[in-house]
Amino acid sequence: MFELSLVGPEDRVELLSEALEALDALSVSVEDADAQTPAEQALFGEPGMPPPKDGWQRSRIVALFATEALAREAAELLKAQDFFDGCAFLGVSPLADQDWVRLTQSQFAPVEVTTDFWIVPTWHEVPAQARQIIRLDPGLAFGTGTHPTTRMCLRWIARQPAMYGRVLDYGCGSGILAIGAAKYGAGDIDAVDIDEAAVDSTRQNASANGVHLNAGLPDTAQGLYQTVLANILATPLKVLAPLLCAHVAEGGSLVLAGILERQAEEIKAVYSPYLHLEVSDSEDGWILMTATR
Repeated sequence: MFELSLVGPEDRVELLSEALEALDALSVSVEDADAQTPAEQALFGEPGMPPPKDGWQRSRIVALFATEALAREAAELLKAQDFFDGCAFLGVSPLADQDWVRLTQSQFAPVEVTTDFWIVPTWHEVPAQARQIIRLDPGLAFGTGTHPTTRMCLRWIARQPAMYGRVLDYGCGSGILAIGAAKYGAGDIDAVDIDEAAVDSTRQNASANGVHLNAGLPDTAQGLYQTVLANILATPLKVLAPLLCAHVAEGGSLVLAGILERQAEEIKAVYSPYLHLEVSDSEDGWILMTATR
């Protein structure tokens, strides 16, 4: 494998990336060419949403090619294009062979939810202090336990005296919250998502953890639930307010995550005609909001 490196202005990032892909690049990545310098820029955007810009004022574009010949041919073709004006060719370098599976696995360690509740990848030993675990490997669907919103939801589940009655995990992703509810006693669980890949992932992860749940598309959710969990993002949570609240049974709980601290009052106002939300947990700028009917 060989890496082709270029540097170019923000307005050329998308065009260069598309050209590299057309020239048989196996992958294309973009990073701040001024990273680790006083000129470094931060690009902020909500998780799961598109970044606010395509790149940095000076973006370093790295393309991976199968052979050195392909990489150098791509460089020559790009340099001949009018749109390459203002860009620069940094070079072609070999990519050292690595055990990519082992390298990827090394980046995912067990995640502590509470002192005795852990999320553990299948290739890791279970921590000695763990009394309850979820076995979960990184996959295509959102929810591995590494994000504060997921941990806060799982902490809420773990701190309940008992998970009884029906449970709805709306926007289930990997199914981690539904599996957590099952681990803490819930027996009647619906896990729904608009993404069929997430539904399949939830079924596979539930089976791997030895728990039973009903995973499906959103129309699977029917009737009232003792607990309604939704770890999505603020914008869809606002749209879903009437639907989610309509599923909460008398005496039941609504648990919402994917909300930034600055969005608390906005979410509370949207839900106020239905339920009174309060902030019940926070971590790294994210909050957990809950309500009881």
